[in-house]
Amino acid sequence: MADETILVFRGGGRPAPRNGFEGETELQPQRVRSEPQVMFDRRELMAILNVYGRKVSDGEWRDYAIGMGADVATFAIYRRTSEMPLFRIEKRPKLRNRQGMFAVIAAGGQILKRGHELAQVLRVFETRKPQLVE
Repeated sequence: MADETILVFRGGGRPAPRNGFEGETELQPQRVRSEPQVMFDRRELMAILNVYGRKVSDGEWRDYAIGMGADVATFAIYRRTSEMPLFRIEKRPKLRNRQGMFAVIAAGGQILKRGHELAQVLRVFETRKPQLVE
C-alpha cells in the first residue's frame, strides 16, 4: 500500500477499484498534454510581482491569479477576490514580431499598453505624484 504507484486519471470514466472486483478491468491513464505552455520566466515574474507588491502596500490591489495556456500566459490583478480582474498582464509570444508580446489589458477589455519590453509595459501602473506649480 505504501509503495503503490499513483496514477493520474483525467476523465474518461472512473478508475478501477482497488480490491480487484467489479469487472476486473483497469482504465489506462490518459497522457498529459505534450503541447508546450506559455509561462512567465523568473525575471518577468519578479518584475510583475514588484509592481504588484507596491500596489498591495498602497492598498489598491488585494489578490492575483496566474494562468498558463498554449497561446497566452496571464497575470490577473484583483481588487477583491470575488470580482472580475481590474487588469490583466498578458504574454503572447506569437505577437513578438508584430506589436510586442506583452500587454496590459483593463477590466473593460481595452489595451492600455502593449510592447516588446515588459518593464516598458509595466510603466502604465506608475502613478504620477502631484507637483507644485507656481
